[in-house]
Amino acid sequence: MRKPSLVKKLGRFLASLVVAIVLAVMLGTVIPRPLLPAAAADPVATRHILVLKNPIHTDIAVPVDDDVRKRFHFLVDGGIPADMAEVRYIVFGWGGRAFYLETPTWSELKAVPVMKALTIDASVMHVDVAGNIVEPHPDVAGFDISEERFAALLDFIAASFQQGPNGPILIENAAYSRFDRFYEANGHFNALVGCNTWTAAALRIAGLRTGWWNPLPASLDLSMRIYN
Repeated sequence: MRKPSLVKKLGRFLASLVVAIVLAVMLGTVIPRPLLPAAAADPVATRHILVLKNPIHTDIAVPVDDDVRKRFHFLVDGGIPADMAEVRYIVFGWGGRAFYLETPTWSELKAVPVMKALTIDASVMHVDVAGNIVEPHPDVAGFDISEERFAALLDFIAASFQQGPNGPILIENAAYSRFDRFYEANGHFNALVGCNTWTAAALRIAGLRTGWWNPLPASLDLSMRIYN
């Protein structure tokens, strides 16, 4: 009997790998985390946060007030106009350093950042500001949380910034526009623990339920709609 060729073995392995990944994403979407909803002991929800998504990435937009501006005062020093009266939200995202910094548009996609994103890379925080954000919108999901959960969310976001002797470490000459900046972040980025799993972890800190593992914006969005 002729043995399967190396090409056929490789094809079967890749097919099995794709099936395993698809199954993992499906299970990660439909299995909630935490498994059981929290007891309804939180105070009345008074803060409205947003999750912004594109085909591969999610950000969290937090509403701005004087306390939030004071908490993230370093942003103004870094050149982000978070103190402008027109600013309604500060938008935070965590991601892989190479892909984030070197791929401002799809037309600038390069092989090395993609390989680092699929293996392991250092991480950065991307911070932007926004005025009024229209709801409802296909790429915007809004959630109401309590003041206590909002404070915990801000703590989680602040802890994601890598700290230097003078506070969060700004990455010089790295921005997409005049209003955003990049900072060094804590943690490492890889194909299993990426930008969308960071968003999911932040949302759980905010008292919301997500899927158990959400590597894609679509799976995170679906799990949030199911369980919140």
